[in-house]
Amino acid sequence: MGHHSLEETQGERREAAARAVDLVKTYGQGATQVVALDGVSVDFAANEFTAIMGPSGSGKSTLMHAMAGLDSFTSGSAYIGGTDLAGLSDKELTALRRDRLGFIFQSFNLVPTLTAAENITLPTDIAGRKVDQEWFEEITRRLGLAERLSHRPSELSGGQQQRVACARALVSRPDIIFGDEPTGNLDSNASREVLDILRNAVDADGQTVVIVTHDARAASYADRVIFLRDGRIVDELYEPTMDAILQVMSGIEG
Repeated sequence: MGHHSLEETQGERREAAARAVDLVKTYGQGATQVVALDGVSVDFAANEFTAIMGPSGSGKSTLMHAMAGLDSFTSGSAYIGGTDLAGLSDKELTALRRDRLGFIFQSFNLVPTLTAAENITLPTDIAGRKVDQEWFEEITRRLGLAERLSHRPSELSGGQQQRVACARALVSRPDIIFGDEPTGNLDSNASREVLDILRNAVDADGQTVVIVTHDARAASYADRVIFLRDGRIVDELYEPTMDAILQVMSGIEG
């Protein structure tokens, strides 16, 4: 019994923000079939920052896309809270992504014809919900965007554009923020800004953040790093240091 019971009661008290159960994703048929996810089971704890790493082609983006409702999967289950994505129609999936998830992509994904302010509130506007003005002001001030709100993306630096994308993800207080290589197109200063924003969202606002990254420095901001190889989870680290991350990566890239 021992320490086990404590973990069990904690588990009951805190439902995972997202979890995969035996998630399989294959492409093609027969001899040409590719197994992108080979039976992945993983929990992403609420109020935690998780990074997903692995060599190119390991399935890390596929895993995130499946769990975020951006991509279908072949078998198994993917849950956001208590909701199994496998049981949802396309329309329900779209609503779930819009209402409960925030996204930050490598390519910023801003609408070029809209101002920074309009880009930040776009998902909330589309959902037909009112923007919490006080929270909007707090987020844009915190992210150093207060003076930039009337600018269009083309008038902003890459780092500023990604901060707009971060504000867009944060402003609706989603259940989870998913980031797909969110620092992939940024220089080291802008990367650090974005990672500080995500770290602070977890520590100060109780957010849940899951990112895919190939950058050990980015992953070292996380509470936990999981490592994929050939569509399977092969290792994980809690409270990771850059050195520990690089060591695991060199072991699985060999």
